[in-house]
Amino acid sequence: MHTVHNARILLLATVCNNLGLAVIVATLIAPAIGGQFLGNRSIFVMLAWASLGITLHLAGQLVLGRLRQ
Repeated sequence: MHTVHNARILLLATVCNNLGLAVIVATLIAPAIGGQFLGNRSIFVMLAWASLGITLHLAGQLVLGRLRQ
C-alpha cells in the first residue's frame, strides 16, 4: 500500500514542480517575445508571477516529505 501512496505523492510533487517551473519560464520569456515591457509596473507583475512559480516549486519539495517508508 505504501507503494501506491508514494507514487501518488511523487506524481503530485512532479505536477507542482513542473507547474512552478513553467510559470517561471513563462514569466521570463513571454514579455521578451511579446515585446510588452511596461516599465516599473511590468517588473512588479513579473516578480509576482516569479514568486508564484517559486512557491509552487517549494510546495512540490514539501509534498515529498509525505513519502512513507
